[in-house]
Amino acid sequence: MEIKYKNLFSEGKIGNLNVRNRIVMPPMGTNFANADGSVSQVLIDYYKERACGGVGLIITEIVCVDSPVGKAITNQLCLDDDKYIGGFSDLAEAVHLEGAKVFVQLHHAGRQTTPNITGGIQPVCPSATHEGFLNVTPRELSNEEIEDLVQKFVSAAVRAKMAGIDGVELHGAHGYLIGQFMSPHINKRTDKWGGSTERRMRFPLEIIKGIRQSLGPNFPICFRFNADDFVEDGITLDEAKIIAKILEDAGVNVLSVSVGIYETMPKLLEPFHFEEGWRVYTAEAIKKVVNIPVITVGVIRNPEFAETVIAEGKADFVAIGRGLIADPEWPKKAYEGRDEEIRKCISCNTCIGLKVFAGQKMRCAVNPKVGYEWKYQCLPSACERKKVVVVGGGPAGTYAAVTAARRGHEVTLIEKEDKIGGQLNLSSLPPGKDKINWFTEWLEGELKRTNVTVRLGECATAEKLYELKPDVVIVATGAEPIVPNIPGTERALLSWDVLRGKANIPSGEDVVIVGGGLVGCETANYLLGKGCNVTIIEMLDDIALDMEPIERFDLLTLFASKGVKALTKSLVTNITPDSIEMVDVTSRQIKQIPAKHVVLAVGQKPVGCELARDLSDKGIPVITVGDARSVGKIVDASLFGFNAGVKV
Repeated sequence: MEIKYKNLFSEGKIGNLNVRNRIVMPPMGTNFANADGSVSQVLIDYYKERACGGVGLIITEIVCVDSPVGKAITNQLCLDDDKYIGGFSDLAEAVHLEGAKVFVQLHHAGRQTTPNITGGIQPVCPSATHEGFLNVTPRELSNEEIEDLVQKFVSAAVRAKMAGIDGVELHGAHGYLIGQFMSPHINKRTDKWGGSTERRMRFPLEIIKGIRQSLGPNFPICFRFNADDFVEDGITLDEAKIIAKILEDAGVNVLSVSVGIYETMPKLLEPFHFEEGWRVYTAEAIKKVVNIPVITVGVIRNPEFAETVIAEGKADFVAIGRGLIADPEWPKKAYEGRDEEIRKCISCNTCIGLKVFAGQKMRCAVNPKVGYEWKYQCLPSACERKKVVVVGGGPAGTYAAVTAARRGHEVTLIEKEDKIGGQLNLSSLPPGKDKINWFTEWLEGELKRTNVTVRLGECATAEKLYELKPDVVIVATGAEPIVPNIPGTERALLSWDVLRGKANIPSGEDVVIVGGGLVGCETANYLLGKGCNVTIIEMLDDIALDMEPIERFDLLTLFASKGVKALTKSLVTNITPDSIEMVDVTSRQIKQIPAKHVVLAVGQKPVGCELARDLSDKGIPVITVGDARSVGKIVDASLFGFNAGVKV
């Protein structure tokens, strides 16, 4: 077989370690560890599936060297005690059996954590500089504590080698403790640990020196650091080049180049609108000044793009992060030339921003198996072949259809619109959200690959379905907008119609949006793109509270720059021909504002309940999934649709 991407799948080398290709899975928190910080079977199976999928090197999620004060997430891996060695040994063995190599990323959160995670202990930092994203003021470390932390990193590295781990990565990026020492934005010390670049580098250099003294010259060390903090007086690309040469001289074997800290979170964990590989330029600049391998990262989704990065010498390894959450077989499919089968990450940040940062276990909007690898390594074949009819071609219905078909059932999908996707087609319309179309395209491809019979532009009734004599019907008919029971709504427009272009609002007009949730805010963003002046009315304390936190942070920053007005704690009571009347829910004061155009975005409600009831009355088994069951997000639709396909 001719290999399409020869550079991407050429053998790589880190120190004396051979890596089977140039694809790296970078560290990403999962909360899959046991509560005590030990390696769980769920975590082993999660990494094993990525190793089986063909990745060359896995660098585990953050591993705490000083628990609990050094933790950044609730269920974080730990390696600050010998009792953890056995679990990491099991993890290394599972990855090695699949042909991949594995490093552990040694980490301390420093000031980028909260007392809720540290067990009430005040976070620590080189200096007592306030952290803006989490609103945390840390305690300054003493000289003795710093020396002790150096040894904690070294001891953790020793344990990693004892466990059979192939190497370690020191996390000096993203504003965590090592990076806090390195960054002049955070480190304000005037002793030997702060000041010039060389003195700010003393902490990581002491750790590297200690690891080399303990483990010798051949144990691989990767160092992840920022090429740009994207904050005033932070690390810049020019200083990062100096840092890179210092690290090379210190004996580091490979550099992983990243950007951003929590205070510039959208640069660190990019939401939808960032272009593919937008930060490769930073790795390219670092590679020009060092002679050791360089890893690049950042919204790399397509094998062709990754191949070009390696072929043009911009980096030696390409880190595919969220892309490997979305599709563990990304490398295998690319190697076999099956690019169209890759289930690409859409950058929704459900995995980490919506789940892990909220103390929940990682999930993925497009891959419902994430966290359930232990359960669904192989789909169970159907005991008996059934005739399954799915009504609704959104993510829930389509996932149910293709999953049932893969298990051996005869599946027909009926969709009233002329294309697959359901609300995915609507969600992709606001500015920067076009990556959602990747998921729709993959679902369409899956329907073809699993030979599901698809009937588009057809409205399913109980009578029509009864004539098909199905063994089971999966109802995935979605939701529809809620129209509130207040006077004057007949002159208002629905947000869905505005986004679809069915309700035209001229450019530059004044618009009031009733409802400041996800849909209302995305409609506001869409109207900003048309040059409209937007006011949002929301009855809750703030707007966009149901939005993924990083996307919300990014969008609210945009709203502030564009002058979007948000009237919160306000309940609309009347829509007149030229204004909106509302009540302040706290003071009960009545207010009135001009409103030339009014758009409703007050939520959604399930549809299809009558269909499900009529089918049940006819004696047909029914499973209701997605928004037809309970209005949720893409991740909910995918998971419940997949689960229905497994159980049918």
